[in-house]
Amino acid sequence: RTVKQFRDLLARPDARVLDLACGSGDLLQAMRGQPTRAQCLGGDFSHGMLVAAQRKMPGAPLIEADALQLPLASNSLDLITIAFGFRNLANYRAGCDEMLRVLKPGGRAAILEFSTPPNAAFRAFYNWYSFQVLPRIGAMLSGDRASGAYRYLPASVKKFPDAPSLANLMQTAGFRDVRYRTFGAFDVPAEVLAHAHGVAQR
Repeated sequence: RTVKQFRDLLARPDARVLDLACGSGDLLQAMRGQPTRAQCLGGDFSHGMLVAAQRKMPGAPLIEADALQLPLASNSLDLITIAFGFRNLANYRAGCDEMLRVLKPGGRAAILEFSTPPNAAFRAFYNWYSFQVLPRIGAMLSGDRASGAYRYLPASVKKFPDAPSLANLMQTAGFRDVRYRTFGAFDVPAEVLAHAHGVAQR
């Protein structure tokens, strides 16, 4: 769904796209799998993730980069996507500022992220499942019962702002036409779409 939002842009040969916190490259691969003429670049803070992405997409342009200090020129990108990585940033406002810096005026940004359900009953079930059931399933499937990976995920989601709060943060940073929508029975994940301000902030 995220890729479909930007079919028009991905069809442009002059467009430059960055999938930030690309991880093992799933979203980047989805973009490159479309009739894409844009230059699609993947970036991640983790070298190990980039190695996994390179195995999946040999020859794909990838950069090892901190999302808060991107090694890219200001006003150089038409689109930034970030899927399930924004909540891991050390500073959300600084992340928004840096995204805005590298986007061209009128450029677009899409954040796909988990959020807790707004409905109180669903939220209670979701929290019970996330903190009690999911870590046990993860430990059984991975064979690593001591790993905290499956406990980290629900904890990081719980502390992350909900979609309206994230949209407000992006507006405060200088993005315009910010909107969001939610997916799934429990209203997760949420996707926030925004345009860079007419004059890119520095």
